[in-house]
Amino acid sequence: MTISFSAAVPVALTIAGSDSGGGAGIQADLRTFAFHQVHGTSALTCITAQNTLGVTRVDALPPEAVIAQITAVIEDIGVQAAKTGMLLNQGIITAVANQIAHQPDLMRNLVVDPVMVSRTGAQLIDDDAVTALRQQLIPLARILTPNRYEAQMLSGLEITTLNEMQAAAEKIVRLGAKAVLVKGGGMTGEWRGVDVWFDGERLEVLRTETVDTRDTHGTGCTLSAAIAANLARGEDLFAAVQQAKQYVTTALHYALRIGQGQGPVGHFFPLFTNAD
Repeated sequence: MTISFSAAVPVALTIAGSDSGGGAGIQADLRTFAFHQVHGTSALTCITAQNTLGVTRVDALPPEAVIAQITAVIEDIGVQAAKTGMLLNQGIITAVANQIAHQPDLMRNLVVDPVMVSRTGAQLIDDDAVTALRQQLIPLARILTPNRYEAQMLSGLEITTLNEMQAAAEKIVRLGAKAVLVKGGGMTGEWRGVDVWFDGERLEVLRTETVDTRDTHGTGCTLSAAIAANLARGEDLFAAVQQAKQYVTTALHYALRIGQGQGPVGHFFPLFTNAD
């Protein structure tokens, strides 16, 4: 039996890397889109060999191949929102930024997850790529979602307290993004998991419960993808962020204890028999 839907299905695009372990990157983004009843499209930027223990190899795609994927999606399907994740190098960042700047569909609801530094503080891309991200892509974003260490790099401020998170958010917005969500997952003590929102006028401290689990792989990708999915569904930006944070928190409650290292969050938790 074929079932057809009369209402148009929202579409979102993820421009990011592939995680062979299935916990982050394109794989996490597409699962997150599906949870939100949004059709997910993708443009791969790099292929990683990784599992719950770490990354053993990364291969970048040519910038032309990345742009060809984006063009194929836009010309036929169209999108209501897009997100970027791991872009890996200066060439890919520049090509993606140029493509987005000439595509109103991509710019309208662009979520930039500036994958530059891991939650543990290890820099993931070189300085030229960081410069390209800062100067070319961030000014196009409707919202930017840096973690603690990325926010430090972008703001030039040391971040150890809530006040410093707020000050960093205010400085980062000056880079051109319409809003920023400084994520507190890498913070310690009472500020762990506390995020700061700033859109140039409104400064908010966003708190959700802290979930005690070591299986947190892919939380950053998942959050930015959930924001993009909510924007594709027509939510306003602040509501999209709040709903995305709640989704990630619930998914952490159902994190997957797989592999020998850090497992992923449970993107598809409603399918679990013990889900609420």
